[in-house]
Amino acid sequence: MTAAVAPVVISCAGVSRRFGGLVALSDVNLTVLRNGITALIGPNGAGKTTMFNLISGLDRPSSGRIEIEGRSTDGMPAHAIVSALRLVRTFQNVRLYNQLTVADNVRIARHTRSRSGFVRSTLKLPAARREERDITAQAMRWLEFVGLAHRANTLAGTLSYGEQRLVEIARALATEPRCLLLDEPAAGLNSQETMELGKLIRTIRAMPMTVLLIEHKMDMVMSISDQVAVLNFGEVIASGTPSAVQRDPRVIEAYLGKGEHHSPGD
Repeated sequence: MTAAVAPVVISCAGVSRRFGGLVALSDVNLTVLRNGITALIGPNGAGKTTMFNLISGLDRPSSGRIEIEGRSTDGMPAHAIVSALRLVRTFQNVRLYNQLTVADNVRIARHTRSRSGFVRSTLKLPAARREERDITAQAMRWLEFVGLAHRANTLAGTLSYGEQRLVEIARALATEPRCLLLDEPAAGLNSQETMELGKLIRTIRAMPMTVLLIEHKMDMVMSISDQVAVLNFGEVIASGTPSAVQRDPRVIEAYLGKGEHHSPGD
C-alpha cells in the first residue's frame, strides 16, 4: 500500500511575470501541500516576493495558471482570495496601524469575518453587539497565542520590531486562514527572536495550517520546513526536502558562487 499524499493547496503551473523587457519569473512550477511548511528561498532579486504577489492576487501573471484549493485565481481580486479561499499573507515591511492599539489592529483584521454588516453595526443591534464581543475575544485569543496579550492596550507603533512582527502574524491568524503566507517574518529579528519565531511557525502548522514562507535565515528555514523551493533569476532551480536542497550543486552555486563547497544552511 502506498502512503497517502497530502492534497495540494497551492498549484502554480508555468507561471511567468514580465515587466516590459524584464522577466521577473519564468515558467515557475510550485506545489504547496496541505498542513505543511513550504519555504520559498533564493538570493535577493530572485523573484520571491513577485511570486507571493501573484499567489495572493496583488498582481497578475503574464502567463501560466495559479490554483488555490483547486480553484483558479484568474481574475480574482486580493480581497476575494482572502475571504473565499482563506489565503492570507504578511509583508516584508511591517504594515500596522501605529496609532491604534495592538488589540485594535487585530480586531480590524477579525472584522473580515464579520456578518453583521454596516447597518446593524451602526445601529448597535443585539446581534452586532454580540459579534463585537466575539471579535474582541478572538483578537485576545490570537494575541495570547503569539505571547502579546499583555501588550493589547499598547499603541502598535511603540512596540519593538520583533513584537510588531508578532502582531502581524496575530492579525493574519485572526482572519481564520487555511493557508498563511509569511514574507520574511524573521527579517530584523535577533537570533533568540528568530528561534522563538521558528517554534511559533511550527505550532501554527500543527493547528493544522498550511504555511508558505519566504525567508533568508537559512538555519530557521532548514529546521522547520517540510519542503523547500529555490528561485534564482526568476526560475525554480531546485525543490524538495531541506536536506536534498542543501546538497544540490545548483543551490550552492546560486548562494555562494562557483568554487565554494558549503551548503546554504552553513
